[in-house]
Amino acid sequence: MKKMLSEFLMLMVHMSLFDQQTNVTSDAGMSVEMKTFYCDTLIDNAEPELVHDRWAQKRDIPKGKGKEIEFRKYDPLPKALVPLTEGVTPKGKKLNVTAFKATVEQYGDFIEYSDILELTTIDNNLVEATKLLGSQAGRTLHTINREVLNGGTNVQYGEGAVSGRHLLVGGETSGNMYFTVRAVRKAARFLKTMNAPRKDGSYWAIIHPDCSFDIQDDPDWKRPHEYKDTANIYDDEIGKIAGVRFVETTEAKIFHAENLTAAARELTVKSYSAKVVTVNEAISADEAAALAGRLVIIEGQLCEIESASAAAAGSATITLKEAPSTAPAASNKVYPGEAGAKGRDVYSTIILGADAYGTTELTGGGLQHIVKPLGSAGSADPLNQRGTVGWKATKVAERLVEAYMIRVETASTFNDAPIN
Repeated sequence: MKKMLSEFLMLMVHMSLFDQQTNVTSDAGMSVEMKTFYCDTLIDNAEPELVHDRWAQKRDIPKGKGKEIEFRKYDPLPKALVPLTEGVTPKGKKLNVTAFKATVEQYGDFIEYSDILELTTIDNNLVEATKLLGSQAGRTLHTINREVLNGGTNVQYGEGAVSGRHLLVGGETSGNMYFTVRAVRKAARFLKTMNAPRKDGSYWAIIHPDCSFDIQDDPDWKRPHEYKDTANIYDDEIGKIAGVRFVETTEAKIFHAENLTAAARELTVKSYSAKVVTVNEAISADEAAALAGRLVIIEGQLCEIESASAAAAGSATITLKEAPSTAPAASNKVYPGEAGAKGRDVYSTIILGADAYGTTELTGGGLQHIVKPLGSAGSADPLNQRGTVGWKATKVAERLVEAYMIRVETASTFNDAPIN
């Protein structure tokens, strides 16, 4: 009896939440407190995803000033090496400010729900939808920032021994180019030589778990609880080495190469003549169209496919835009070229100093929670059957000082991470 009473009371609590939802989902009928609650829920679920936002200059969304937002970079002053003369006022320096203007864009999505869903569930659908949308918004806005940072001009391939992504080796018995302490030290040295300012006394790195796995066994690796100062540690901070603190996220950039055909990861050379490679595998018409413009690795060289001809196995061809310096030999492989050697995934670890980039704030109009209740569509929903809950964000990110950031690209022990 006590159990039945408990279950009944829990049902009534759930139903009261449901009643709240149906009564307050419209902007017109929602109290200020409820609007604030749902907006805060959206932002609270978005912020943990925004790893690439953390060390940026932050700017509020401009109001009444068009779609442009301005970030500023202050140039350092030269050394003052001339001795002062008694009684003589020296000539001062002017503050030199470089302005970076960026155009904001809007992004968003929504969930549509029905009157049947409201009638047959006991969960607070609005809260659950807001949590899902908050996570989606965070991952979306995070990716926008991530792609801007990964477009930086300073790149270090592994420990710096190779000059291109397609030369990064992984999965072999030797010579693998995984993320190492030496790679970190070399990247940190670059930032030091550029006089990149530190944030909280350190440079910061954004790393994928597959790469952090490859470095954490080093004896010099310090986990957060081993820091001398354990204040101001991020929830997803995993440790530090060589003056660099690391934050881990599965949303770190992965450069992935798709299979060359539906049936084959790579192709096999049958013969070669004047930029035309005949392959042993069949290529369909759709696959031939998709191959045009793709990068491939042949004889260790990165080549671009100009066109492909569909045919049966042994007769299909790919035509290269430029002839490789070494002619492909029969039975050698043609690998997808957008990632590492033999098409292996390549991981980006961003290492940066303070004020290297800028982005917009989530608060102050940067991220909005939007609810349209059942029947709000008027004559377009005459039976009050559909409602929506969604988000809309105004976002832009901009690299401000290229010298204050570097991208370290490596292979990893693993090669099966979901593509993000």
